[in-house]
Amino acid sequence: MPVLTRDEAQTRARFLDVQRYTIDLDLTTGDDTFDSTTVIRFTARTHGDTFVELKPATLRALSLDGQPLDPEALVDNRYPLTLTEGPHELRVDAAMRYSRTGEGMHRFTDPSDGETYAYTQLFMEDVQRVFAAFDQPDLKAVFELTVTAPDGWTVLANGITTPQGNGRWQAAPTPLISTYLVAVAAGPWHSIRTEHAGLPFGIHCRRSLAPYLDADADEILDVTRQCFDRYHEKFEEPYPFDSYDQAFVPEFNAGAMENPGLVTFRDEFVYRSAVTVTERQTRAMVIAHEMAHMWFGDLVTLKWWDDIWLNESFAEYMGYQTLNEATTRYPDTWVDFGVVRKAWGYDADQRPSTHPVAPDPDAVPDTASAMLNFDGISYAKGASALRQLVAWMGEKDFLAGINVHFARHKFGNATLADFIDNLASATDRDIHGWAEAWLRTTGVDTLTPAYDPADGTLAVQRTGSRPHRVTVGLYDRELADGSQLVLRERVEIDVPQEAPATIPGPRPALIVLNDGDHTYAKIRLGQHSEEPAFRNLSGIPDALTRAVVWNCLRDMVRDGELPPTEYLQTARAHLPEEKDLAIVQGVLGFASTQIADRYLTPETRPDALALLTDLTRDLIRRTEDGTDPGLRLTAVRHRIDAAQQPGTLQGWLAEGAVPGGPDLDPELRWRILARLAALGATDEDAIAAELDRDPSATGQEGAARCRAALPTPEAKAAAWERMFASDALSNYLFTATAQGFWQPEQAELVRQYVPRFYPDAIALADRRGPAIAEAAGRYAFPAHAVDADNLRLGEEHLAAGTMIPALRRKLVDQLDDLRRALRVREA
Repeated sequence: MPVLTRDEAQTRARFLDVQRYTIDLDLTTGDDTFDSTTVIRFTARTHGDTFVELKPATLRALSLDGQPLDPEALVDNRYPLTLTEGPHELRVDAAMRYSRTGEGMHRFTDPSDGETYAYTQLFMEDVQRVFAAFDQPDLKAVFELTVTAPDGWTVLANGITTPQGNGRWQAAPTPLISTYLVAVAAGPWHSIRTEHAGLPFGIHCRRSLAPYLDADADEILDVTRQCFDRYHEKFEEPYPFDSYDQAFVPEFNAGAMENPGLVTFRDEFVYRSAVTVTERQTRAMVIAHEMAHMWFGDLVTLKWWDDIWLNESFAEYMGYQTLNEATTRYPDTWVDFGVVRKAWGYDADQRPSTHPVAPDPDAVPDTASAMLNFDGISYAKGASALRQLVAWMGEKDFLAGINVHFARHKFGNATLADFIDNLASATDRDIHGWAEAWLRTTGVDTLTPAYDPADGTLAVQRTGSRPHRVTVGLYDRELADGSQLVLRERVEIDVPQEAPATIPGPRPALIVLNDGDHTYAKIRLGQHSEEPAFRNLSGIPDALTRAVVWNCLRDMVRDGELPPTEYLQTARAHLPEEKDLAIVQGVLGFASTQIADRYLTPETRPDALALLTDLTRDLIRRTEDGTDPGLRLTAVRHRIDAAQQPGTLQGWLAEGAVPGGPDLDPELRWRILARLAALGATDEDAIAAELDRDPSATGQEGAARCRAALPTPEAKAAAWERMFASDALSNYLFTATAQGFWQPEQAELVRQYVPRFYPDAIALADRRGPAIAEAAGRYAFPAHAVDADNLRLGEEHLAAGTMIPALRRKLVDQLDDLRRALRVREA
């Protein structure tokens, strides 16, 4: 099926002016398909040929200006049109398929109560799965939707919806928006409605999740209101839509989607089980991120997908920054960004698939290639670049340029060149030069301090080409035993330097480059700083500085400069004293999923798990007084994952609680059962009994994960069949099954499936499309088979060139991570 090319989009944008879509959807026609009638009013600027896109189950009828067209003329997803100059009206009547993969109109029946829900995710090319469209971001139009839904359902859309009787709902016409931003969410929603700043606000979820949404409603709405008000302090353009609904929807592929007036979130953000404050902070950041898109992405939209960073980098930066400014409910968001998101960016930027934040337009020739750029570079690296830009040009000038951008392009489209010109209008800084250095280049610079004790000067050595404004932290030992460090001062340095900076006073005990984490670069400690960093890490007073140092150690492990076991020993020494939960979670996550599971050999892995068990046991003891439930929950989770013997976990499961707390909620019970399954200490009867206890959608996923983890040939064969031979699994059930299948303890049992993965994944991706392809490449890849044979097989299949782009990109990244794991083991 052809994908839209940039050249085709530019040609069509010059040819057409699209004014309005009138769309009628009927969701009462069955379980497999729904009816879609679309009327598009548009103008052709000259006589010529073009096409409209749709992917119907059945194309029943079309007409152009009242004259019928032949439905048989549809070729793949394109219907050809020959137009005369002037206004036209195209009418399309079709039956469209519901999705089980989170693409198009996704349909879900809740196993908890049998209620059914449907919602759209129309990003990139999936509009065509719901209604006929000239599907590209720079053909904005007004959208007017009517939806017929079953009795008892509520319909949500981009504008305020009004029931018309007989199950029909009318949505208010939108302002000019892009096709991919149209949204519908229909079902027997549990809704909480309020009003703020003269606008209706609402939050919505499945009925079975109602008690959990009710419990968090005040928190969610407070964050929403606070961020909304803060954006209005930053932006001169007011919020441009008539309402603000947030719907938490099932089996959502992304974290959230910025549909104007109707943001959709994965409904795991409606917490059924205990969570930490950092997880609540993540939900709040996503709320802030998606709200930023109302201006950058929805009000002003990219012209073509090479500028996706204009959407995502901006929203990522604004989400973290604005949440920090708008509320004191959470810790410093930039610590979590530094530990989690920046690591995502650094990793992506060191792979063969790396690309500039703002790639050359020729590098994004079509929508399939554009989809590959939704990664740690477009999000985390781009946001880091913007944070560095703000540090360099100042926030006042940055926001002034942003407001010029909104004023010039509101309800329209813009490019990188437009954005840079608008920023440049607000400052005398060389924004164009900055953009070339930061947005058009790839890779991660490395910065290393060089301190000369003879004259007290500090030089910063740079591997790479970007200019950096960095803060250098100078630390002295405070206590007699040297366990604590105190900040002497912070010095601003521009890299490259014209001359070394003079550091007054005695030699610092520790020099930390990028203190405050305002630039995007790997740092090294310098020879004289390594010993105090390892010895005094938990004694560094500022959490963000500790995050920078932990990232340095992480990068050193990945680059083969620090033995993985030394990282584990450092974690063992310092995490029991760590106060910031984001750091604890980030360090434990890297130690378990990368070091223990991949970077260490099977022979040394048990020692790593034993160390993690001891460490988490210490953290559990530290929290016995109940003062830090988030840290205790984190420790319990990782204690479960590191277990090598079943006894303790079986005891917790039998008692229904960890001694001293917490009680085992569904998340912990399924986590324990999955670990017991991997250890061969449970069976199908126990899984079925737990599913009876928790028959929810999350319970179904937990059961699928546990069944795939059982260490028997029969269980593995059945799981493989469900993933690769049958297309019955939804996107979430596929992911859960894949997560359970590969277990480091079961390497011999599943060895036969390693060579089967590549051809089976290629065939699956061809059948089921990009969303399942991405899930297969991410979760079903044999990541724990860290050996040359797996690498050779993967390279051979990549060289054959027979897979869709979504799967190819995932395999390129997975194989690069595999090469890195092999190099770390060799080092």
